[in-house]
Amino acid sequence: MLTEQQIRQFMLEQAYKPLTLAELIDQFQVAEEEREAFAELLETMEADGKIVRTRTQRYGVPERFNLIRGTLQGSSKGFGFVIPDTPGKQDIYIHLNDMNGAMDGDLVLARIHKSKTESRRPEGEIVRVLKRKRDKIVGTFSRLSSHFGFVIPDDKRIAADIFIAPELQMDARDGQKVVVKLHHITGRHSAEGEIIEILGHRNDPGVDIVSIIRKHGLPEAFPEAVIAEAEAIPETINEEDLKGRRDLRGRNMVTIDGEDAKDLDDAVSVERLPNGNVRLGVHIADVSYYVREGSALDREAYERGCSVYLVDRVIPMLPKRLSNGICSLNPQVDRLTMTCDMEIDPTGDVVDYEIYPSVIKTNERMTYSDVKKIIVDEDPELIERYRPLVDDFRLMADLAMLLRKRRLSRGAIDFNFTEAKIIVDEKGKPVDVVKRPRTIAEQLIEEFMLKANETVAEHYFNLQVPFVYRIHENPDAEKLKNFYEFITSFGYSVKGKPDQVRPHALQSLLEKISGKPEEHVISTVLLRSMKQAKYATENVGHFGLAAPFYSHFTSPIRRYPDLLIHRVIREIVEKGALTVERIDELNAYLIDAAQQSSIRERVAVDAERETNDLKAAEFMMDKIGEEYEGIISSVTSFGIFVELENTIEGLIHVSFLTDDYYRYDESHYCLIGERTGRIFRIGDRVRIKVSGVNIDERKVDFELLEHFSDERFERPAKGKKKKFKRNKDADAARATKGKKGKFYEVKWEDTAAKKNGDSKKKGKKKKKKTYRNKSKKK
Repeated sequence: MLTEQQIRQFMLEQAYKPLTLAELIDQFQVAEEEREAFAELLETMEADGKIVRTRTQRYGVPERFNLIRGTLQGSSKGFGFVIPDTPGKQDIYIHLNDMNGAMDGDLVLARIHKSKTESRRPEGEIVRVLKRKRDKIVGTFSRLSSHFGFVIPDDKRIAADIFIAPELQMDARDGQKVVVKLHHITGRHSAEGEIIEILGHRNDPGVDIVSIIRKHGLPEAFPEAVIAEAEAIPETINEEDLKGRRDLRGRNMVTIDGEDAKDLDDAVSVERLPNGNVRLGVHIADVSYYVREGSALDREAYERGCSVYLVDRVIPMLPKRLSNGICSLNPQVDRLTMTCDMEIDPTGDVVDYEIYPSVIKTNERMTYSDVKKIIVDEDPELIERYRPLVDDFRLMADLAMLLRKRRLSRGAIDFNFTEAKIIVDEKGKPVDVVKRPRTIAEQLIEEFMLKANETVAEHYFNLQVPFVYRIHENPDAEKLKNFYEFITSFGYSVKGKPDQVRPHALQSLLEKISGKPEEHVISTVLLRSMKQAKYATENVGHFGLAAPFYSHFTSPIRRYPDLLIHRVIREIVEKGALTVERIDELNAYLIDAAQQSSIRERVAVDAERETNDLKAAEFMMDKIGEEYEGIISSVTSFGIFVELENTIEGLIHVSFLTDDYYRYDESHYCLIGERTGRIFRIGDRVRIKVSGVNIDERKVDFELLEHFSDERFERPAKGKKKKFKRNKDADAARATKGKKGKFYEVKWEDTAAKKNGDSKKKGKKKKKKTYRNKSKKK
């Protein structure tokens, strides 16, 4: 039977015109008994937008009809962008009048009106919605009369208020948060639906988080069949479970996690070998032993994709009986694991390794803070308490630093960004915002997990078996070109062309700017130039880690891809090899599972970010009127985002910059005053006042009190040449790109004196652009 890929490839490369069903049957020589199935396959492909059927009943690929298949990314302003399925294709701008009922996240077909130019991306319209991202919307009910009401969506990217007929309102009251099932969307501002769930009044405790959970379609309760399977799993292991496993219960090993962690899925051990090398053991909970392929537990884990960590709760991938019980590597109890033992030489190379099923018993459940106190602070009380393990911790620290040094030397990109944790009370009210530490203890576990993930990925790649890799593709050349131009303002450059850049070149840049004032701005812009990592069955390497092979092996309790590859490992260990039929079966399934896992990961990230933004806004509610210092974290055409010391961000809208008219310089990520030449750019230090908080939009508004960018430059001493000169400690060059790519400096001239021909006469000074290469601006 023909595949979708074969049909599309023929239509792309060989078919010179759209073909009818009969012509396609002749072309592919489809047997009589397979023609009905072939016709159904074409119908399915047409419904998915992978091929297009014309009014004359002829088939072709969208690309030949000037159509693009992709996902719509909406905005709160009403317009959107279609992100093409085909890699390398540029996003298509969709005007709000050309959305034709499509909503954010929908899979659509778009027709291009205007092709890409040097300064603008292609523009088009939505011609067909192939698949709705959601059929349920969360919003606030507003009763306008006894006869009808509307639901205003929480997601501002959905422009339409949803009309609710009286009989479909479930007696909802004004101001309540509700879940609406959409019936149909007839236009940009017209939609109808029915209320299917009332979450509570918008101001009731806990309703805000539940609204976000419903908005992103996060599952909470597990189905009965899943719970039943979990309850049937024993709480302890028996002799039957140990068959085919290596017994490691005599090894010293520990788990190291945060204080509040309950799903402990990785343990580590170290041992100095007689030859001077170190054996590093990474022992991962063997979840695949309990969650069998095709079971109710497996199907639910597939749908969830990963655990979601919100501010005040965790939505787990697996029921707590597994995640906090038999699969959690709790101290002093027997647990089933998958072990990756690596022998590492003094240079940091893995010279030998083994991957196998095992049984372990951890000595202690350690926390990051206690390990740091032992290694760095040498806390006498903790050293005495954990004396049998102290030498292991010191060896772990030495090994981790060796692995880190080796990883960075090969070019792995290491961003020095600070993460924050929002502390809430029992009612969900935020009471504090603290920075997450990144001590030697956190780095220790990070380096060990990275090395295990690389080792496992390389081994199974060499075996050429179906597998799921964690990939990070090379940056988009155009975005990187813009980044190259941006850093020239600071006097930096990167080796290599944008389409041939190596990770080492970018890491070298990060090392150069480390600790300097411009570090934040350049790191931020570089991160925005990178692609997102994802899961795939084809290995293309991990650009950010500078790793040719990488996978996610170390967290099967909370990530479905880890569970998938544990199954592959188990099957190969038990059977020695995979049959041809099994390879075909796995190849088909893993492609779909990798894509599903990537999608669910993005949903989890969006939900986590939204709950953080919500609680951050709540935390700032009683701070209105207070003053803080911060740095500019982002600059847009509509204003300046400022990040405070506690990592909370707020916006200074451009309309509140009243001293001048400001234009946005997209290539340099800055706002420039037309009259004053004042420049606001990422990394500038400012003093602000909190002027307002909008909980519904999760936004904090700031008012600018003081801008400290003048610290970057020093005015010339009296009698010296009248121009600004670069301060040695400046955090950015005061240079702006002018005509034909030339750079100019701001010079100061006595214009009144010059006009009167009197060089000694004083007059009003004003700025004049003078090009460094002495060429004149026309």
